[in-house]
Amino acid sequence: MISTTIKKQYKTLRLILGDQLNQKHSWYSTVNDDILYVLMEVKQETNYVKHHIQKVVAFFLSMRFFAEQLTTSKHQVLYISLNDKSNQHDFTLNLKAIINEYKIENLEYQLPDEYRLDQQFNEFSKTLGINIKTVDSEHFYATRYELKDFFSGKKMYLMESFYRHMRKKHGVMMNGNEPITGKWNYDSENRNKLPDSFQVIDPINFDRDVAELVKVIKDENIETIGVIDEKAFVWSVTRKESLILLDFFLNNCLQYFGQFQDAMHTQHWSLYHSRLSFALNVKLISPREVVDAAVEFWKQHESLISIAQIEGFVRQIIGWREYMRGIYWAKMPDYESLNFFNYNRKLPNFFWNGETKMNCLKHAINQSLDYAYAHHIQRLMVTGNFSLLSGIHPDEVDNWYLGIYIDAIQWVEITNTRGMSQFADGGIVGTKPYVSSANYIAKMSNYCNGCLYDKTKKVGERACPFNSLYWNFYNSNRALLQKNPRIGMMYITWDKMKEIEKAAILQQADYYLNNLETL
Repeated sequence: MISTTIKKQYKTLRLILGDQLNQKHSWYSTVNDDILYVLMEVKQETNYVKHHIQKVVAFFLSMRFFAEQLTTSKHQVLYISLNDKSNQHDFTLNLKAIINEYKIENLEYQLPDEYRLDQQFNEFSKTLGINIKTVDSEHFYATRYELKDFFSGKKMYLMESFYRHMRKKHGVMMNGNEPITGKWNYDSENRNKLPDSFQVIDPINFDRDVAELVKVIKDENIETIGVIDEKAFVWSVTRKESLILLDFFLNNCLQYFGQFQDAMHTQHWSLYHSRLSFALNVKLISPREVVDAAVEFWKQHESLISIAQIEGFVRQIIGWREYMRGIYWAKMPDYESLNFFNYNRKLPNFFWNGETKMNCLKHAINQSLDYAYAHHIQRLMVTGNFSLLSGIHPDEVDNWYLGIYIDAIQWVEITNTRGMSQFADGGIVGTKPYVSSANYIAKMSNYCNGCLYDKTKKVGERACPFNSLYWNFYNSNRALLQKNPRIGMMYITWDKMKEIEKAAILQQADYYLNNLETL
């Protein structure tokens, strides 16, 4: 696929990881025939968890097109494909072989966004007798440790505080040091259920034939999850396609994004979400250009797009995304072993096949298996909510989220999953556990319609499992949670219930917890 003339000797090797596809990086501003750019498809990256087939395809396709673009721009490129006979399927082993073969004098690499790779390359660098240089990926608004420094000496790492800091620092929707409307956050206006009669535009898809690459992945015995349409792969895997996706979002979805960003519906897997997270996370596009384009579009269409819609979108990127990365680098490596509730159950098998009688889980999981995608409320308040209420070990939940979603890279996955979703960090990311009974799911979706379980019942035959598991969660974790000021009302409500009612609820929850596989 990549046609380039490889010389016998190069002074410098520059390694490009699969999530470092930043075409605007200063590395590429000049062409130097003494520099060899290296990309590689390695089983080290396909096998550390079981990934969705669409995720593996998306990464490899993006890397291949990126390498092709570099070659077209006259850069020297070495691309090691998955089925290359010389591929040792380990970054450091391949690098050592390349350094020796091409008599490399200098190794340069962009700082990895994952802690495990950062450690691997740090250790590897100590073994080499050549010059090593690391550079920034030139992608994020914030530096790696900016959040850690910002909250130095403080116990709470409030996202809202960091969000305001980022808005001020980068002048996003600001009038001096104040937000342009005098109000920072419009989240309270962005929590509407999608009416059944509402006409939702079909998402833009790119329908690429990927059968050849899928065959390579299968021939190399890469174990994956989920399904793929080999003749019509929907995701953007080039910078050009990602910009088309951004333009589609601005013209067709931004108007309703905030209003329906928490909504869930059985007939619409994409709704008004941008689906730019994969393109952003592999750096095909930058957060700055996305935010700038969105804000400029809003300024030109203020009569059509309310401030709540644009602020909600900007907050997801300059606030939440940057905040999660900051938490990751402030708290790793300890963060990946936190288990605040000491949970130890395994995920039920239906997380891998979608075969459950609970409509909300069935739709959220099957959508994830079908598209390698679910939006934040499906992840937080359906699959994540169920996992937390059911006492699933955070490692189990992490591995599932990291594997199944196309946009999942550990720096953004683990802080959202172990932190926001599972409260396994004890409150570093979220100020309270995000749990709910069936009431919230019914309020924000049509998932409860036609479900075997009754959303109104706490106990008895076909009572919705979320209802009894919800109260069981608070009862079981009272010693850990009752002093949390945001939870006090739950315990007041629980304590007012009659003892016979509480006993019935706990008995119902215990039955469900002992029969998770049958739900």
